[in-house]
Amino acid sequence: MKKIYGSGENEVHALDGVSLSVEKGEFVAVVGTSGSGKSTLLHMLGGLDRPTSGVVSVDGKEIFNLKDEELTIFRRRKIGFIFQNYNLVPVLNVYENIVLPVQLDGNEPDKNYIDGIIDTLGLSNKLSNLPNNLSGGQQQRVAIARALAAKPAIILADEPTGNLDSRTSQDVMGLLKITSRKYMQTIVMITHNEEIAQLADRIIRIEDGHIVTRQNGGQTV
Repeated sequence: MKKIYGSGENEVHALDGVSLSVEKGEFVAVVGTSGSGKSTLLHMLGGLDRPTSGVVSVDGKEIFNLKDEELTIFRRRKIGFIFQNYNLVPVLNVYENIVLPVQLDGNEPDKNYIDGIIDTLGLSNKLSNLPNNLSGGQQQRVAIARALAAKPAIILADEPTGNLDSRTSQDVMGLLKITSRKYMQTIVMITHNEEIAQLADRIIRIEDGHIVTRQNGGQTV
């Protein structure tokens, strides 16, 4: 897969021939310096941006063959996004933020399932709070709960601990691992934090739009 921005002298190869396969239920960390192509790769995997060439296939379906409306529905139903800046709706309380993706799809939230996520993430006593009344770590927990709420097959996390202190980062990563195993989600997480990356099942390093190393179970291949 390739992604090229600009043209001529201003042409930037954000992704330059990336080939990647992620198994169902796997937790993959993508690491690299700023500008290496990590975020571009995540946006392609989530259907937020289209590649210049190449395909993204999920469960055997090439997502960029879908019409725009179909792609929007696919993202909402199949993919949970966790962004670095949380992207919570400030006028909605914690519970309303969590169930928003489900309601946007015209469905009723699965109360038992949602309650289980809320309990796992330790948010039961914060449900009526607005986002600006929460700490950074609490807001990230809400973002994780929202990503899980629609029972997506895939979680895509963009620097989920980038704005958090070390202790809160460890807590959030622990919660991600717990919830992914409990609800059988696949996770692809981008990070520049090597310590955080070590908590994943597999580490993929990207530089200048190329995958340069793949580490699995402590072995670099």
